[in-house]
Formats: sequence, structure tokens, C-alpha cells
Amino acid sequence: MKAYGVILFHTTSGVMQTEKLLLKAGFVIKLLPTPREFSSDCGIAIRFEWFQSESVQSLLTQDNIDFKAVHRLNVQTDF
Repeated sequence: MKAYGVILFHTTSGVMQTEKLLLKAGFVIKLLPTPREFSSDCGIAIRFEWFQSESVQSLLTQDNIDFKAVHRLNVQTDF
């Protein structure tokens, strides 16, 4: 089982801003529909590898990114 983190957002513009920031910082991310087990105002989430959770959240806070939450997501296989 692989552990990922998912970032939930209030708006699509928050997703796009975060995607640009994380890619520029060298993180491997993937845009995906918000997983069913989490509710969100925006239907798009960003997935990243969970071991990078502290670094991702620190960067989001440092750059004043408007996000709703960060959750751990365990998956059997890759999306």
C-alpha cells in the first residue's frame, strides 16, 4: 500500500496556483478528482507522496496559498 497526501481546495484557481508552485519547487504531483471520502468546494485535488507532507504544507503556508485541507490517502495501486 502506498501513502499519498491530497490537498483539497476551495477554488479551482487555488489548485492552479498550487500546481505551479509545487512543480516549480520540484515536487512530483498529480491533479485528480477529489476523492469521495473527502468533501471539498472544488472538485479537483492535488496528490503528492505522503513522506513530503511537511515540506508541502510548509511551502503552502509560506506562500499564503488558500487551501482547505491536507489528508493522507492510502491506495492499493497508482491512479
